[in-house]
Amino acid sequence: MQKLMMVAAATIFGISVAHADTYRPECFAPAPGTKSISYPVKEGPYKLAFVNGFAGNDWRIQAIQSIKAWAARPENAKNIAEFTVVSVGNDSAAQIAAIDNYIAAGYDAIAFIAVNPTAFEPVIRRAKRAGTVLIPVDNVLDTDQVVQVNESQMDLGALKAKTVMEETDGKAKKILMVDGLPGNATDRDRRKGMMSVLDQYEGLEIVRVTGNWDTGTSQKVVADALATHGQFDAVLSQLGGAGTIRAMQAVKHPIVPMGMGAENGTRLLMKDLGIPGVSAAQAPAMAAVALEAAVALLQGHELPQTLALPIPHVYAKDLKEGENVFPDLPQSFNTGTGYSECFKPFTPEELLGQNPNDS
Repeated sequence: MQKLMMVAAATIFGISVAHADTYRPECFAPAPGTKSISYPVKEGPYKLAFVNGFAGNDWRIQAIQSIKAWAARPENAKNIAEFTVVSVGNDSAAQIAAIDNYIAAGYDAIAFIAVNPTAFEPVIRRAKRAGTVLIPVDNVLDTDQVVQVNESQMDLGALKAKTVMEETDGKAKKILMVDGLPGNATDRDRRKGMMSVLDQYEGLEIVRVTGNWDTGTSQKVVADALATHGQFDAVLSQLGGAGTIRAMQAVKHPIVPMGMGAENGTRLLMKDLGIPGVSAAQAPAMAAVALEAAVALLQGHELPQTLALPIPHVYAKDLKEGENVFPDLPQSFNTGTGYSECFKPFTPEELLGQNPNDS
């Protein structure tokens, strides 16, 4: 992958509360109540970095493929002097150290998926002094000092819970909830969204297991939960749903409504087995939207401090081969390949042709 570099010197220039004049509002839509941020114009091409944390699941792999596919497109490559991707694992100190290294090396903008939402205030201050634009994506931070790219994780969780409760006519008594990676704002907020719906039902038993957003891990912990707790009336999974379904198949569990992620394998199983419910997840391509936002900020455009991307989802009854589920593609492929409001969605060939390793 070609390397592309630039020099950093942006400090927050202006903050306001109006969005009528923010740049490309069809893509960079504001979350409710957010302010706006802009920076002084910098001449490109730019030095950009993407600092991932945990890299051990299919979503993160495709997120890295998405940003590399974005950087490879000619309209974006012309703005990039150097582009670097690194994954640091589930370690906040290692991630902060990597970001500090890029700040010291004069990078103009750094996008990152934060390991946790609370440890980044000092590095935000250091980036501001150095003039480096920071853009958290997916696992956003508990701060209003930088532009952040996300979907409403609470709305995503609520959508899944609302769907399965409607599918059971509100009669579910025991629900299996497969959580994501502990310590992340995304995991926390999706669960809050689910509970905002489930708390309205009295006497509902909820069994939680930790799936780490990973298919193999989900299969193991769900198998253990089935052995311990027996049958469930519905299932809510953040990601790794194919593993959840396979664990239930292995013990011949009855078909029940499910709120699942958007991996191709999960959708194939939902369609083939006639599982009612919804497949919904944020698209890995939101990482590319963060880079799109970084360049816009470096070019002097004003953006909302918190960007609220739409939630890609499809109800089980609307699954169609070749349209939103793909028998000829890997089961690990995430069906959310982009946000048409921001740029042309990536083709499977664009994504699968990118190396997901550090570069």
